Amino acid sequence: MTARILSIGTATPPTTIRQEQIRDFFAAQPCADRLTQRLIRATFDAAQIDHRFTVIPELGEPGASGLFVDEHGVLRAPGTALRNAEYIRHAPDLSRRAAETALAEAGVAASDVTHVVTVSCTGCFAPGPDFRLVRDLGLSPSTERYHLGFIGCAAAFPALRAAERFCAARPDAVVLVVCTELCSLHVRPNTTPDQIVSSSVFGDGSAAAVITAAAGDRPGLDLDRFATTLTDDGESDMAWTIGDDGFEMILTAEVPRIIGREIRGAVDAFLGDAHPDAWAVHPGGRSILDRVESGLELDPSALAASRDVLRRYGNMSSATVMFILRELLHDPDLPTDASVAGLAFGPGLSVESALLTVRGARPANAPDDLDTAARALTATA
Repeated sequence: MTARILSIGTATPPTTIRQEQIRDFFAAQPCADRLTQRLIRATFDAAQIDHRFTVIPELGEPGASGLFVDEHGVLRAPGTALRNAEYIRHAPDLSRRAAETALAEAGVAASDVTHVVTVSCTGCFAPGPDFRLVRDLGLSPSTERYHLGFIGCAAAFPALRAAERFCAARPDAVVLVVCTELCSLHVRPNTTPDQIVSSSVFGDGSAAAVITAAAGDRPGLDLDRFATTLTDDGESDMAWTIGDDGFEMILTAEVPRIIGREIRGAVDAFLGDAHPDAWAVHPGGRSILDRVESGLELDPSALAASRDVLRRYGNMSSATVMFILRELLHDPDLPTDASVAGLAFGPGLSVESALLTVRGARPANAPDDLDTAARALTATA
């Protein structure tokens, strides 16, 4: 039997960052000279992002101060321990909310979950996110737990691949996959091109999927096959290390060019004779989507879901492609048996690929953010 994604739930923090507001905030920093200000404005304006979400309230409220912004509006540089403490404070609740939505949409009881796979590269602690989900959701204490850390933006597909393997080994398995990233916690007062690009695209969010091979006739997305490819270069162009004042992202201008050169070979080797009806491509940034589109000679409409998620949420690292799959899961224009090709890019530079198939009549017109609706109901209760 083929493992199937029954549902995908999402959650975002309450603070919204408008792109023009955060652009002006960075341009006004004391470390930004006139040339840097021009680069900041050009980079932020070219990102094709309207807004993002963050667990840092002062980043979304002009004039506010806190751990990351002082009373003069100057960006602080808190140490890694302080940033990770904020991750520990916010990540478990965000994960729980996404997971609860996924379980409710799938009609699956928490007691039915047999495996939990958590994903994150923006913080760490032990007992970790997998342990907290078992406790916070009231899962069985015998639930198998696994955590994929520091794989970066590409990690959702390895997590789904692990879920598919668990379902193949145990036909009655119900796997909960949760990707939670708090990228904004690693913002820093730095005017290097890498940091400017990072500040212009990254946001926070969580996405959870319920996967089982015992789906029966329930609708969803079948997990058909996966592949991993390492490119010939890029090891020093996309990297992620832990520094004294947060995690340090290296994301050079070569990344889109490398993807543009390598994408055709990687995808052709994976797809073979398959001709996808839809695409779920991780939007590391607008330029990466542009390179994928041109490198694969795709119609501009093929990446509409990826560009829409980038516009509304930014790059949430591993969680982002799950948001895109949720869009496709609820797309009324995708017929049953439509094929979906997924691509995500991670440090190395690595390419993770997935091929999925739409099954059954899915509910259309899902709320823009199911977690937002849940918060509104809670507020009025």
